[in-house]
Amino acid sequence: MNPSLQFSNAADFVTPLLTVFAVDTAGTPDDAPSLSLLTAEETTLAAAAPFLNSGEFKAESGGTLLLHAPAGLKAERLLIVGAGKAAKLSTAELRKAAGTAIRTAKAKNIRDAAIVFPKLDANLDTAAVSRALTEGFLLADYDADTYRSQREDRSMQNVALLGDATLQAELESGFREGEVFAAAQNFARSLVNEPGNVLTPTELGKRAAAMCEASGLYCEVHSTEKLKELGMGAFLGVAQGSVQPPALIVMRYKPAKAANSNVVGLVGKGITFDTGGISIKPADGMDKMKYDMAGAAAMIGAMQAIAALKPTVEVIGVICSAENMPSGSAYKPGDVLTAMSGKTIEVMNTDAEGRLVLADGLHYAKTLGATHLINAATLTGACVVALGKLNSGLFSNDDATVALFREAVNKTNETFWQLPCTDDYRDLIKSDIADIRNTGMDRWGGAITAAMFLKEFAGDTPWIHLDIAGQAWIDDARSYIAKGPSGVAVRSIVEWVRALSQ
Repeated sequence: MNPSLQFSNAADFVTPLLTVFAVDTAGTPDDAPSLSLLTAEETTLAAAAPFLNSGEFKAESGGTLLLHAPAGLKAERLLIVGAGKAAKLSTAELRKAAGTAIRTAKAKNIRDAAIVFPKLDANLDTAAVSRALTEGFLLADYDADTYRSQREDRSMQNVALLGDATLQAELESGFREGEVFAAAQNFARSLVNEPGNVLTPTELGKRAAAMCEASGLYCEVHSTEKLKELGMGAFLGVAQGSVQPPALIVMRYKPAKAANSNVVGLVGKGITFDTGGISIKPADGMDKMKYDMAGAAAMIGAMQAIAALKPTVEVIGVICSAENMPSGSAYKPGDVLTAMSGKTIEVMNTDAEGRLVLADGLHYAKTLGATHLINAATLTGACVVALGKLNSGLFSNDDATVALFREAVNKTNETFWQLPCTDDYRDLIKSDIADIRNTGMDRWGGAITAAMFLKEFAGDTPWIHLDIAGQAWIDDARSYIAKGPSGVAVRSIVEWVRALSQ
């Protein structure tokens, strides 16, 4: 796609599809809808007026009304996209509305479109909305059907955001950031979408290294011998069942001048395919286990954005990638592994492998100098049971760190729900023969016991754990985004990093 920011009158802009947003200004749910277009352009208002209150369109979030040959406009079509109640208008709704416009265009085989920057009230920031709209239409262009032999490329060719020249500085700032964030998130999605026979740990290392080279980041990729040298017994234990060697990927960003002494460690679970190992998963749904490296993809995508945005804080990305396979050489329930930190781990279930590779990744990031840690992982089905697919789990050992992350999330509008990670849960991972066990005593609180396990390796370092199992893959297409990999957490991680650079 060729995205552009243009300063042009909407009525005079030549395009196959012009999009404008609408809201419902009705005061209460019982009131009849009262619709208003978010534009002051009179010709556009006049073209929409005869149809706006026809009853077929209520401006609900994701709703659309398509008008052909709109009177007075040079656009071939006028698409009105609902953004919900006027009183609740937000950057999140406008991001979705921009995405809905693109998904609608793609479905109708339209490849060029324009979006009118909305008329805003004082509660919304121009740059933030510009960024959100840009993210929305770029993220909406992604489709996951890349391996179809007869695939019809429905990618958008040109999308213009039409803005007011008096707001040029703010619009350009938001537009540039939106391009960076969306590109990083879409890169993460492309990694998650790859099948396990293509994206092995070695291949993931190659793609991370290629991104780093293109972005000006330092990168090194290690395998079995380096893991043995470092004493990463937990990571090696998971990897030993596969013929595919593991990959330890280390990415580094160093600012020209750091604002403080913080060093941020981004740690990602990179299980490129997860069978469950000896504790094998049911066949139903196992095909989706190619997405078990979504945490790693989020961190690689985040590093790409960090390289472009250049925050004034040092960042280290650590990816622990392996396959979890059953074989004669695979690790087994009852085994005891010694992690890099020296802690011993009794293996109760080989399908609780993600926390094992992260254990060594978190400790390694600390040895490289990380003063703050964040990890992302499709870690537990228990988190999906607890939160469904509308929130990812958030765990931490430090309230101030969580507060900073919440500020970041307020900018990205991603959804995370904090769950407890307090010391009274520690007994649930005690082992009779080792320091800790890799699952809880029973099935209850599985997402929490997994977080408690990771907390052992974060230690006193301020740390956040994101369990993204419920949101890393979208099962059903929505009005604003395709089904498939979501790239969740990329934007929030980057905003958190930027906050730590203050």
